Amino acid sequence: YPSEFLMQKITEDNQIPVHLCVSLSLQYVAGLKGRALVEFFHSNIAEVENEELRHLMWSSVLFYKAPNVEVMACVLLSTKAIYFLLDDSFIHADEHQSDFWNKENSDCENSSFHLSCCFVLKLNDLQSVNVGLFDQYFRITGHSADHIVTCLTRDSYNTHTFIQQLMAVLSLLARTPSPEPVDKDFYSEFGSKNTGKMENYELIHSSRVKFIYPNEEEIGDLAFLVAEKMEGLTNLPSLNILLYVLAFQVNHVEGSAQSTSSLQPKTLILTSSDLFLFDEDYISYPLPEFAKEPPKRDKYQLADGRRIRDLDRILMGYQTYPQALTFVFDDVQNQDLMQNLTLDHFGE
Repeated sequence: YPSEFLMQKITEDNQIPVHLCVSLSLQYVAGLKGRALVEFFHSNIAEVENEELRHLMWSSVLFYKAPNVEVMACVLLSTKAIYFLLDDSFIHADEHQSDFWNKENSDCENSSFHLSCCFVLKLNDLQSVNVGLFDQYFRITGHSADHIVTCLTRDSYNTHTFIQQLMAVLSLLARTPSPEPVDKDFYSEFGSKNTGKMENYELIHSSRVKFIYPNEEEIGDLAFLVAEKMEGLTNLPSLNILLYVLAFQVNHVEGSAQSTSSLQPKTLILTSSDLFLFDEDYISYPLPEFAKEPPKRDKYQLADGRRIRDLDRILMGYQTYPQALTFVFDDVQNQDLMQNLTLDHFGE
């Protein structure tokens, strides 16, 4: 251990997304290759001597206790736990969450060391994994509010690969088997008799961890929500969501020396007639079992919406992935030019 193939795969995956900035400590990790990376894991991160590193992924993460702070992390999956090596800027980002992080090492700030927080979620504590719409993100849930993390991969391939690796590692765990289920028919297995509504599709792994996937009704609910935001649309039943993607909105900040750009996470939804940007809560829904009250904000909050017919042109950058798109809309105050034109305007 480890095989050459595994080391090559982990080395290839060890690349920070080019559009995101990280601290020097994580830049150091991203510079490690092959055996050096495995040795770094065993000497600095691994908690048990005989655990094996199986997968590495760079992703933005959100914590249930700090839902407003998205932070870059190196996610390491081993045969014992999932490790989130966090950007050290996260510790100071939210003052209200000071009890969430242990700050014993804060006196080292001015030294030459670059420290990172490492959040550990043991596989034995894992209860469920919720996969988001179109595999754009997934939420890992443990036994308490401290153990809920959402990985915003913004990439269906990365999500799928991580889920596959996680299932493979969970298969190695020795857990007491669940009691044999009573035979159920299809309708009692997948539906609620009270409401007749199909529940989200659940796959219960042999390790008793639930993998929960969204069903088509979630898209229907989203389409209904989008329709509510569209005033004056007569044919609501024909509304179709053509595209759902987690993206960033670029806000240019004019600085004294040079203009910089900040990236605001947004959910982009395209219908046959409109383009919407939503602020989405990726961490609070569906409600965890221990939640005593609903979240303070809705799952989807409309940030901006424009009609496709007002779209003038689309500018595409020439850089490699991720691609930057600029949508230029006609700057017309009155949404519909034709609605107030009457014969009176052409009188004497």
